[in-house]
Amino acid sequence: MITVEYCQLMVRYNRWQNNSLMNAASTLSYDERWRNRGAFFGSIAATLNHILWDDALWLERFGGNERPEDTLAPSLTEPSDWEQFKELRNQGDSALETWASNLAQSDLAGVVGWYPAGGSDRIQKPSTLCITHLFNHQTHHRGQVHGMLTAAGASPEATDLPMLS
Repeated sequence: MITVEYCQLMVRYNRWQNNSLMNAASTLSYDERWRNRGAFFGSIAATLNHILWDDALWLERFGGNERPEDTLAPSLTEPSDWEQFKELRNQGDSALETWASNLAQSDLAGVVGWYPAGGSDRIQKPSTLCITHLFNHQTHHRGQVHGMLTAAGASPEATDLPMLS
């Protein structure tokens, strides 16, 4: 289904696009980043926080933590400080890069198991499905942020994968 090289490419794309969105969002005020714009998570900041925390949850699951919500506190409202968000996003992107650089093709043949927050029924899915979901999820919500930023008058970069240098 997917290869290690695909994962590494998508991690590079992830960092490029996150940097583009952060640069564009940095041109907006705090209030503009948090303004409800009618997206699924409401604001630019809340949607970016959702992506940040979801990435962290999946990396924990890929590492074998079946209950990542016990050690992470996903939040749409935290971090609320923009500089802290940018630092955490950069750390998250670095963690994704480390994960991808250590990935072996055999890792893609396994399964990922986890318990949903507060749940007692274990979920188990193929690793390739979960990894593909991670990248699709990032792209989906970054597209929402891109649209909100553009509507707010900011100028994020193009999102076309072939434009990745």
